[in-house]
Amino acid sequence: MTGTEEELQESISRAPATPDSRGTGTDGCFAELDLALVDALQAAPRAPWSRIGRALGVDATTASRRWERLRANGLAWVTAYGSAKSTTVAYVEVRCRPRAVESVGAALAEMPWVFSVDEVAGDFDLLASVAAADLPSLGRSVHGLIGDLDGVRSTRTRLGITLYGEGGDWRVRAMEPAGRAELSAPRTARPTVYSARLHRGPTPEDEALVAALGVDGRLGYTELGAAAGLSEHTARRRLQRMVRDGDITFRCDLAHPLAGLSTVVLYRTAVPHTHLEATGNALARMSEVRLAVSVSGSDNLLVMVWLRGLHAIDPFEAQLADRFPNLLVRDRTVFLRSRKRMGQLLDTSGRTRGQVPFGLPRV
Repeated sequence: MTGTEEELQESISRAPATPDSRGTGTDGCFAELDLALVDALQAAPRAPWSRIGRALGVDATTASRRWERLRANGLAWVTAYGSAKSTTVAYVEVRCRPRAVESVGAALAEMPWVFSVDEVAGDFDLLASVAAADLPSLGRSVHGLIGDLDGVRSTRTRLGITLYGEGGDWRVRAMEPAGRAELSAPRTARPTVYSARLHRGPTPEDEALVAALGVDGRLGYTELGAAAGLSEHTARRRLQRMVRDGDITFRCDLAHPLAGLSTVVLYRTAVPHTHLEATGNALARMSEVRLAVSVSGSDNLLVMVWLRGLHAIDPFEAQLADRFPNLLVRDRTVFLRSRKRMGQLLDTSGRTRGQVPFGLPRV
């Protein structure tokens, strides 16, 4: 954001909140303009408020004030994290002893290298999405740091291989077409093959930038430099280089249960290898799909979806059967709640209540 944008933000923080004709969202849920604003920031997470306002048909001050209200209430947030291309990622199914799910889930959520934690109804209790520098450190971390937790009965690890689509690609689709055209930009290239070997890690300066942007992905360069211990010029130059090289990913997320997307389902599916890439890419373009990733094991494709209720499961699965005759659904797991998503700690309604800075395990 430019200096002018930062001055605008400062003036907005001092101004009293005013209602908007499309709803205020003061009841803790999302109004029409709120969802359109989230959609705009999903398309362009760091765009100036003037550009966001034009896409929504409101002035920059209204857009910025509206966003600050959502962010302050934990309803929506912009975050950042390192690229998947140099990280080893896995999805760990954790089975717990009776009455240990709460304590194990809380412990997992505090681990910096466990970037997402979900409580589920299925043949396991918790799903932990984890990252490591390479395969040996991943194995040591899962077996030691997770397996040794008091209350853990067993774990099963599915190694991420190829990422076809993730939460940062998903859109709430609430903007008008003209607004979407205003913010149109090239999407992140997919698929992405996860790393299985040790790469040279980011510099301490780049790590500091990612950590600061993980808390607030829309920090202006002056604030960002201060948070990272760098000058404004250095922060700007380094971040622009990271964006250009694909070393950082931005995403705008929201408390999905309060946006009417109350049901999250994870499908373990099997697809013949000759159809895997085409199926993964097509699934990633579906409006319901938040994650499509090929994984190790006989169930070689994980698909996570956000739906508008349990009643939407059967119609969605009928759509899968119709569109993807080569895809076999082996199991469905319904999420009971998400404790953590990409480092953000969530309450039972999906609001963010804090953040655990990401860090690779040291074992």
